[in-house]
Amino acid sequence: MTAKSQRESEQEVRSWGFPHVFTWTDGPNAHYSPHSHAGLTTHLILKGQLTITYPKEKDAEKKTYTVGDRIDVEAGRVHEVWMGAEGCTYVIGE
Repeated sequence: MTAKSQRESEQEVRSWGFPHVFTWTDGPNAHYSPHSHAGLTTHLILKGQLTITYPKEKDAEKKTYTVGDRIDVEAGRVHEVWMGAEGCTYVIGE
């Protein structure tokens, strides 16, 4: 099976109903401190890996996602994110 191109992946995220779609790359071991967004966001991983946790939730655990995985974060849900040792490229839908 051939990997989807960036354009195909962006089209896929648009098909899920997200009007604002773009591809983003973070460098190795990048970190986003706890934050939230005003609306639902989705992340479709194209390269590398991403680890996420929801620090304000009881029994919060870190979960790692890799190529092809989709992560949805609900509006207002506080989350913290770390990129893997090779960084991470992903399509974001907002």
